[in-house]
Amino acid sequence: MQRRILITATAAAGILALTACSGGGGDDGAAEARGDITIWYSNNEAEIAWGEQMVEAWNAEHPDEQVKAQEIPAGASSEEVIGAAITAGNAPCLVFNTSPAAVPQFQKQGGLVNLSEFEDGDDYITERSGDIAEQYRSEDGDFYQLPWKSNPVMIFYNKDMFAQAGLDPENPSLATYDEFLDTARALKTAGVASYAINPAPTSEFFQSWFDFYPLYAAETGGTQLVEDGAATYDSEDGTAVAELWRTLYDEELAGREQYQGDAFADGYAAMSIVGPWAIAVYGDDVNWGSVPVPTESGTAAEETWTFSDAKNVGMFTACENQATAWDVLKFATSEEQDGIWLEETGQMPLREDLTGTYADYFEANPAYARFGDQAARTVEVPNVPNSVEIWQTFRDGYSESVIFGETEVADFLSDTAARIDELAAGN
Repeated sequence: MQRRILITATAAAGILALTACSGGGGDDGAAEARGDITIWYSNNEAEIAWGEQMVEAWNAEHPDEQVKAQEIPAGASSEEVIGAAITAGNAPCLVFNTSPAAVPQFQKQGGLVNLSEFEDGDDYITERSGDIAEQYRSEDGDFYQLPWKSNPVMIFYNKDMFAQAGLDPENPSLATYDEFLDTARALKTAGVASYAINPAPTSEFFQSWFDFYPLYAAETGGTQLVEDGAATYDSEDGTAVAELWRTLYDEELAGREQYQGDAFADGYAAMSIVGPWAIAVYGDDVNWGSVPVPTESGTAAEETWTFSDAKNVGMFTACENQATAWDVLKFATSEEQDGIWLEETGQMPLREDLTGTYADYFEANPAYARFGDQAARTVEVPNVPNSVEIWQTFRDGYSESVIFGETEVADFLSDTAARIDELAAGN
């Protein structure tokens, strides 16, 4: 079973093609109106189970403000379906699967409600999520998405393969770049797998979230790809991360061909970059361990950052009963419901002091505890104009230089950074 990516190259084309028209919002009194609403959530089995109990609990207490829930309609991706619904003016009130990368385009379409305009909007979001919420503000300083849940990515490794290669399966040497490379070489030399690690080498814009970006977040102590309207990665840190991956590909420690299947589950690769969803997926089928992503000089686990792989909640302007929708959104992200979410899905609510709030859960589920701690140090995709095109520009340059070795790393960094600066400025 592979990681479920709900945004694809087809979706990227769809998002980029959407016009900047308004999404047919409700009438002028929608912000104060109450009544029945419709919500969408993911078609993941565990998320459906959570959604059904949440809706049942709300409806039992609110006979005059009923919630009708359904899975996001089928399409090339949830983002493409949502974008089309905005254009048609028939989006639901809430979508519990809104990609942060798509928020700038949805906002440009006029499809998202400004949550900061609710009387307690900013306070609720910042009190629930703490400082990490600031990454989710739009350029005007307001929230058009509620930070909901993350899947902070780490390194999963196959303990049996490490042991076969003569490596310590309980305390693997993976903290620094030199250690990571030496371990990868040992795995390759021992012939325990075709590759030491095998992230998808394909060109979809989101693939850099699972190779370059987690390591860049770690190396920089939490820097986004774009900050203050400019690319940040044409730097010593960006160079170090890119050169590490270039070495992995040049020495055939990572593969340049797409693998049809789950490389880690199938034993094709000894390591993988994954989120806590992988615990349930691999279960007892793989004797796995987990460690933070490496940094050049080695960073303590409790100080290491990574990519969030978050999905958030958006409220859409087609909603006629936005006051009810806001109350439902707060109910669904309450401490009680976040706890049920954690139990049902193993995904991390974007909540301050997560491990302290749900100490009993993490004590009973120690495999998730490391991810719970990691959730406090995650970097999101930048909330900037042309977000998808920015990531596609980066990925195209990364593929050419780092994966396939056709251009110098320095040229890739500088050339793409210059173009991304223009895109981030709205050009």
